Formats: sequence, C-alpha cells, structure tokens
Amino acid sequence: MKIPPFTSLPPASIRRSLTTSEWEACIAAWLTLSQVTLDFSKERFVEQCHEQNSLPTFLDSFYTQVAEAGPQDGQLRSIQALSLRKICFKLVDRMYREVDRIPSLLSTWHFISNFCLAHVKEAALSGTIHAIWEKQSTTMRTSLQKETQGALALLESNNGPDGTKWLTRFAPVVVSSPDIGLSIMTASDFLDTLVSAYNPRTSDVKRKALSNFVFHGMVALARTDPPNVSLLADQLYSLKTQADASSTNLSLLHDAVTNTPLTSKLQQTIASNSSDRLAKLLATLETYRTPSIARRKRSVRSRPAKGKQNADRNAELHVHHMSLITQVQDLFPDLGSGFVVKVLSEYNDDVEQTIAHLLDDSLPPHLASLDRSAEMPTGTEPQPDHLAPRPTPPAAIQPFIPSRRNVFDNDEIHNLQLGTDRLHIGKAKIDLSTASDAQPNKAAILSALAAFDSDDDERDDTYDVDDVGGTIDTAHPDGEPGIIAARAAQDENDAALFAAYRSAPELFGRAHEIRRGQARAALKRETGMTDEAIEGWAIMLARDPKRARKLEAQSAAFDGRQVHLAGTAYRGEAAADTDTDGSDGGGGGSGVMNAPRGGFRGRGRGGRGGRGGGNVAGEAGEASTAHAQRRKEASKGSRANHNRRNQRAKKMARGGFPG
Repeated sequence: MKIPPFTSLPPASIRRSLTTSEWEACIAAWLTLSQVTLDFSKERFVEQCHEQNSLPTFLDSFYTQVAEAGPQDGQLRSIQALSLRKICFKLVDRMYREVDRIPSLLSTWHFISNFCLAHVKEAALSGTIHAIWEKQSTTMRTSLQKETQGALALLESNNGPDGTKWLTRFAPVVVSSPDIGLSIMTASDFLDTLVSAYNPRTSDVKRKALSNFVFHGMVALARTDPPNVSLLADQLYSLKTQADASSTNLSLLHDAVTNTPLTSKLQQTIASNSSDRLAKLLATLETYRTPSIARRKRSVRSRPAKGKQNADRNAELHVHHMSLITQVQDLFPDLGSGFVVKVLSEYNDDVEQTIAHLLDDSLPPHLASLDRSAEMPTGTEPQPDHLAPRPTPPAAIQPFIPSRRNVFDNDEIHNLQLGTDRLHIGKAKIDLSTASDAQPNKAAILSALAAFDSDDDERDDTYDVDDVGGTIDTAHPDGEPGIIAARAAQDENDAALFAAYRSAPELFGRAHEIRRGQARAALKRETGMTDEAIEGWAIMLARDPKRARKLEAQSAAFDGRQVHLAGTAYRGEAAADTDTDGSDGGGGGSGVMNAPRGGFRGRGRGGRGGRGGGNVAGEAGEASTAHAQRRKEASKGSRANHNRRNQRAKKMARGGFPG
C-alpha cells in the first residue's frame, strides 16, 4: 500500500492565514502519515527515507519552523503540535539508527542544530546524536570544522553580522553531544576568539551567548568518556590568565562564573576523576564571582489570572519577603519597598549581600538608575472590563435515586448461583428417613425440663468466705432480703462500736499491733465485722457529727421527761445562734414547756412579749431590742414583701369574702 506524500510545513506567514479548523486538519493528517510511516518495516522505512521521497523534506521544514517560531506562536505549541513533535523525534531517531545512507537534508548542521534545539530537554537526544556522529564521523568532522571557521570569522568581524546566532544555535548541540563539544572547543584559536569577542563594547545579548557557550563547552569536556581532565584544566587556566590580565572585572571568565553554574557543575561532573590541580583551580575560580555584572534571571511564568483579584501579578509580594524588606529598611529607612524588592531579587534574596552592595554603592547600572523611594504597588488599579469576575453558572443537579438494599444482597439467589435442585414450588417434600437425624431429641428436652425447678430458692454460696478465700462483710445492705434483721443487727453493732469508741478511741486505729490485739478481736467477734469495716466506721463517724449526736442520744439514759420543746420554724444560722444565747424569760427559740407555745404575741411578728423577745423600735441600749433587730435581719429574706404578696393572693382567691 502506498501512502500519500508528506507536505512541507508552511512558514508562519501562511500558517496565520489558516483557520483553526484547517490547521487542526493539517496537524491530524501529518500525525496519521507519521504514525503509519513509523509502523513500517525496516525495508519500507528505509525506502521511505530515500532522498527523493517527501519525508526528509517534511522533517527539514518542520524543524526549521519549530526553531524559528517564537513564544507567541501558539500553532506549534498546541497539544496536537507537541504530539507531532514527539512522533517526528521517533522518525529521526529511527532513521539515524537504521538507515545506512542518511539523506543529505537531515545530515547537515543546520538540521542537526534545529533538531537539538527542539528536543534539548529530551533524555534520549544524546543517544540519537551519538548514533549519527558514529555513523558519519568523518564527514561530520569536516563539515563541523567549516562551520567553526565561519563562526570565528563572524565573531572577529566588526562590520558584518556577529556570531551570536551561531552560538545560540550550536549550544544545544554541544549540550546533547560531548564529542561534538570536544571537537568545537579544541578547534584552533576558538577559545581565544571567544575571549577577544568579549569586551566592554559588546552587547548584553552577545555577552550572554558567549558565557553560556563557554559554560556548555567546559561541561562537555568533563562529560566525555573518559573525562578529558587535562584539556579542561588547560582551557580554564587560559581563561584565568586572560581574566587576570584584564584591568577590570569585566571578562569572559568573570561572566561565566557569575552568571552560570560553571564551578558547581564541573565539581559535580568530575567528582571522582578530579585531580588536585583541577580541584584547586575550581576553588580559585570562585574568587572571580562578581555580583555587579550578574544578569537578572528570567522570572518564572506565573499562572494565568482567574479574575479573582485586582492585584498586579508581576508585582506580587510574598509573605517571606516582608521580613527581608524590613531587615534592609532598618539600615536604610530612606529606601522604598519596591526598590528593596528589586535589589533582593538581583541577589537571590540574600540580605547580607544586598546590604553589602548598598553600603559599597556597587549596584549594577540597571539598579543604580532606579528610583530608590519607589514603593510596592497597592494592587488597587482599575481592572479591565474583560477581566472582571463573572458568576459561574451552577452545575446541573443530578436527581438522587435511592437504591434498595437488604440483608439478602449478594447471596446465592441474588448472584444466580443457587442450584435448581434446591428450588421447589409449594411446600418442600421432606424425606423422613433422612430428616429424623436432624430433629432434636424430644425426650432429652422433656427430661431437662423436669429436672429444672423454678421454685428453687437455694442461696448461691459461690462467693462465700470459704470458697473465695478472702474477707467478706456479712452485713446485709439496704434493699436486700432480711432488711429488718439487718437493720437491727446494724443498730446493735453501732451501739457496741460507739460504746467502744467512747471508752477507747485508739481501738479503731490502723496499726498492726491494734489489729492483732485482744480488744479488737473481741470487737470483731461481737459485731462480726472486719478490721477494714470497723476502721471505716470510725472514720465516717468522725465525718458525720449528726450521726455522732444521734448515737450519743441513743446511748444516754432517758427518764421519760421532755424538758424543752424544739422549735419547728426555719431560722437562719444567725437567728439560731441568738436564740441559744439568751437565757432570760423574754424567750428564745426554744421556750419553757410551762409557757404558752409561741409566746405572747403582740401586733405583727416579733412584737412585744412575742417569741422573738423585745421590740425592734425599743430602747437602743436594751439587750432585747438588739436581739429583736438581729432576728429581723436574719429572717428578712423569708418575709418582707413575700408574705404580703402571698397573703394578698389568698385574699384575692377568696374573692374578698372572709374565710
């Protein structure tokens, strides 16, 4: 089957005239043809790579346009275009490895430089370039010498075009192939020409191209197999000699050490093969780092704005910069935050280096000419209308459909794994011959029920003292059977214990001698309580004065006469104390039995001759007056307007009629 021929990739002027659908159709056609060609057998693939076929012409045009396309060319940076770039890389790689006679279009340095520039980040690029270098090393060395001589002529000429473009195009080639880099760096007078081309009159673009090419060339010398350490040291010594001869700090070595990771990359590459001479030389090169000629690093492209804020994305201030700005402004309060941020960015947020250059007034020209009082933008600039945030339409709500689930899910019937022999219609027919074994023994059940006596009230002695082996209090707590007998026994124990407590309180101590004594043993036999229970009884008695008074009253002799009648009305603590203080006949809270209960009441509570004794309006020096006043103050909270309110409520309940 013969496939259609490839069409060359048109230049940017023609591609811009195509619509999006037309360009996508072209990309799709190239993708299909490239994939079909890549799937060919070796014979058909070699035939397709012939000089007269369209594949070499398409690959040459494709990589030419990719190398010339700028960052704003979105047609060659779409997802489909990147997929086409990957397939083209596989086509070139297979061609360099399998085709003996490579087409002339694809073996020129123009195509190889464009190919390396497009795939400089590919890990497999080094193997592809090494394959063509080994296959056509003689031819490529000759052509590379001619390219190098032409580049030297461009670099030495002052009137014609310089060799900046050549250095930019060949830098990816040197990165991808150390052998090619070795051939270029060992060319006659090549390094001397680069050093002479770097002078104060050189533009910044050319200086950058020269320092980057020297960096990649030196790294290529260290990456050869085996590393060419002696040649690398000679080249570095040559650069060092010419830098020392310069009257200023503006030389190719200063630029390469300052603006490229030359020393760190070389130390990392030849860590195991480094000699003492090269190691000392690399350590010396660090002294040629000059921050004043450092170029600004390319800022990382930020994410596209989503219309959620009005702040300037290019002047975004991170939180960790605030402390750095404050440290610099503490020494230089006249500097604005915007100027400080730019100086910090110049020196990679190094505060010490920034302060040192501000003190020495050795800032680069592009920073020294800035306004030192510039502040950071506030982010309140008006936002264009097309960037204004717009509400996002709500997502479609999917209706909730409940699903039925039960315990029979995923069983044999649900999974259709039940055998047909287990299915039946109606009642199942039971085989009595086989089912009798599975039935429970009815006679055994009846005999077990007959042996069970539901009226058996025999006490469970599982936890008796003899079985447990410990000490158990045999007293019955409240709420259990035998509560009357238990309370009687408890009263007897309390009487015996209280009598012993009054006579000898030390008998309830916890000492070993007391527990082993005869008195404690007699008390245990009398009460049937343990040592812990007896000692706990004494502790609880000391904590409960009310219980102590009760036991005292029970143990005291009672002749049947009641001398005092305790008052039943509530009195506060102050009133209770005053009632017990007075001993005159005016009356306290507990009156004499032969006196009328409640005393002789006058008008109102606490009147003359009343139970309170005295009058609150009496003579100021009398004891009864002070006693009445204290009683009034003590019970003021329970009376006052509360009684009047309650009495009025009762009156209103009767409807105004007398009760």
